[in-house]
Amino acid sequence: MKKLIIVGGGAAGFFAAINAAELNPELEVVILEGSNKVLQKVKVSGGGRCNVTHACFVPKDLTEFYPRGKKELLGPFHQFMTGDTMEWFENRGVPLKIEDDNRIFPESNSSQTIIDCFVESAKQAKVVLKTSTRVDSIEKKEEKFIVKTNSEDFIADYVLIAAGSNAKVWSLVEVLGHKIIKPVPSLFTFNIKDERLKDIPGISVPKASVKILNSKLAEKGPLLVTHWGLSGPGILKLSAWGALELAAKNYQFQIEVNWLSKQTEGVLEFLKSQKKKNAKKQVILRSVFEDISKRLWSKLVKAAQISETAQWAQLSNKQLENLASQLTKCTFQVNGKSTFKDEFVTAGGVDLKEINFKRFESKLHKNLFFAGEVLNIDAVTGGFNFQNAWTGGWIVANSIGNL
Repeated sequence: MKKLIIVGGGAAGFFAAINAAELNPELEVVILEGSNKVLQKVKVSGGGRCNVTHACFVPKDLTEFYPRGKKELLGPFHQFMTGDTMEWFENRGVPLKIEDDNRIFPESNSSQTIIDCFVESAKQAKVVLKTSTRVDSIEKKEEKFIVKTNSEDFIADYVLIAAGSNAKVWSLVEVLGHKIIKPVPSLFTFNIKDERLKDIPGISVPKASVKILNSKLAEKGPLLVTHWGLSGPGILKLSAWGALELAAKNYQFQIEVNWLSKQTEGVLEFLKSQKKKNAKKQVILRSVFEDISKRLWSKLVKAAQISETAQWAQLSNKQLENLASQLTKCTFQVNGKSTFKDEFVTAGGVDLKEINFKRFESKLHKNLFFAGEVLNIDAVTGGFNFQNAWTGGWIVANSIGNL
């Protein structure tokens, strides 16, 4: 009986294990997980709801969400992508739903549903799961692999490494001759200490634009004020696309926020019209923009050098220009980053030039496979990193299970 050893009890590992075992019941499939729990990233994804994938159904369009891996994933997405993922889960009794922002979640709104599905499907497919089993070395000996762990040794015909951004596992991969691209954080929030953001955590703005000054990096999307600075999809997308550049800056840089995603000139003209319309009203008391909350508005009004008692009629042209600037060209100094919740994603991993993406197989060692974040592939937030895991796991399973 042929044996497949999977290093890593995460999303890509489980998905590959289940599919390979179902395709070939004669194949012995063993998952080795170093910790005493499996699927922990699945558990915390999407705030505990598990953002399974994203409602983008055209392979080329889907690749646009991957700062690293865009070119390599085009072919694989023609084999297995969003619609296939949805069908796979629904065939196993896990109905999914598409939310307004196109993120896809289980209808149960619980990541435990996905975990239970994997664990039960693996059990039914007779996949062997070994937790608290740390892999210490992987050695190729003729046509076989010798996988040594802290508890026992395994001889395998096939090895899939799906252990995510695990430095210890990357070192084992280097011993096998593969090049590792040095990892840097990919999804993170910006640490900002600024009076304009102080005491207003939880405030969100739906249609903001953010750019890194002295850089080509720019993104649009919702922003969220946090206790430590700025977060939200707009910031997270920017952090993914700028992962390498921002690491080189040691996370010290300036950003410019356009809270309205509108031209300064147009906003200034609108403010002048408000000066006439609301002449005797206090400026600070009510935001004149639907997307700007009263709390954020008052902060920006103060930053524009407008007193708390000032009425619209009393504003000078300079004050109106200052306010328009705060709304559309609001600059902040970023000093550091914070991990986005527990969803730690890295740019870095096995060099993509060394992988045959028709099979997700090593070009250096036949029957050595890679899937998931162990590769130098990462995506913006929204379910895309999981889709990479499902696609890679499915293709590996078919490469092995159909032999």
